[in-house]
Amino acid sequence: MDTHNLADLYDLPTLDWESVRHVMDSGVTQAPDSGGPNRHSSWLTTVDPDGTPHTTAVGALWVDGTYWFQTGPGTRKARNLAQNSRCSIAVATQKFDLVVEGTAEPVTDPETVAAMAARWAEGGWPAHPDESGRAITAEYSAPSAGPPPWTVYRVTPVTATAVATVEPGGATRWTF
Repeated sequence: MDTHNLADLYDLPTLDWESVRHVMDSGVTQAPDSGGPNRHSSWLTTVDPDGTPHTTAVGALWVDGTYWFQTGPGTRKARNLAQNSRCSIAVATQKFDLVVEGTAEPVTDPETVAAMAARWAEGGWPAHPDESGRAITAEYSAPSAGPPPWTVYRVTPVTATAVATVEPGGATRWTF
C-alpha cells in the first residue's frame, strides 16, 4: 500500500489507514442517529456512457475491507457498471470523510448473496435471497434501486482518500 499525505503543505499529519479501517469495520450504518448530522449516507458515483459522472445514494455496507451495495439491473448505475466497472463510494463519518475508488463487480454466489442479505437484515432492512439465491429481494427498497430482484455488487478498492474532520486534521490518499 502506498500512502500519500495530501496535507503536508499545512504540516498536518498523515492519517493512519488502520484507524480509518477500524472505524469502517465497526459499522458505519444508515440507521437514524448513527452518524453525520443524523445518519451516514453513502454515495455511489458511476460513469455515464458519455463520460459524465452519475452520483446516487446507495445502501452500502463496508465488510472485510470492501464496499457492498445492491441495485436492480435496469437502473442507471447498473447499466453504467455493465459498461464501465470503475466507480467510487463516499461517506462522511464523525472523524473523517472517505472516498473509496475501485471497480464494482456483480456477485451471484448464493452463499455470499445470503451472507450479505443477512447483514442488511441485521441493519434493519429485511433483505433475503430471492428464489434463485443469486440476487436479493425485500418488501421494499429505495425507489432508485428499481424493482426486485437486486444484484449484489462488491467494490474492490484501488484507492481511498480520507479528510479528517477533527483535530489535528489531515488528508491522506492510499493506493492499494
